[in-house]
Amino acid sequence: QVQLVESGGGLVQAGDSLRLSCAASGRTFSSRYVMAWFRQAPGKERVFVAASSWSAGTTYYADSVKGRFTISRDNSKTTVYLQMNSLKPEDTAVYYCAAGGTVQYAQESYTYWGQGTQVTVST
Repeated sequence: QVQLVESGGGLVQAGDSLRLSCAASGRTFSSRYVMAWFRQAPGKERVFVAASSWSAGTTYYADSVKGRFTISRDNSKTTVYLQMNSLKPEDTAVYYCAAGGTVQYAQESYTYWGQGTQVTVST
């Protein structure tokens, strides 16, 4: 089993920064898994935000967050971060961590999911 635990969400004002963390554990977790972040805004479908290859040498971003968000991994490759700068009200969503994907932006390709952490950006 693999567990993904997100943390770092909260309520911030527009223009602020926030860093999300996702810690992976479990006997079957591989540090070579692609890890990613998705988000789901109220009343909308869950969408891709960012993904990182196992080495963090290759990263992928949704157009809506390019230049503002940065995905990274720790040296053990079991924790993934999402640094979110210049936050906008439209970034308000539940952010989910995912691991094990084969197609970085395709949520259906991911095997493991966290429970999500709420990010709310006020005006």
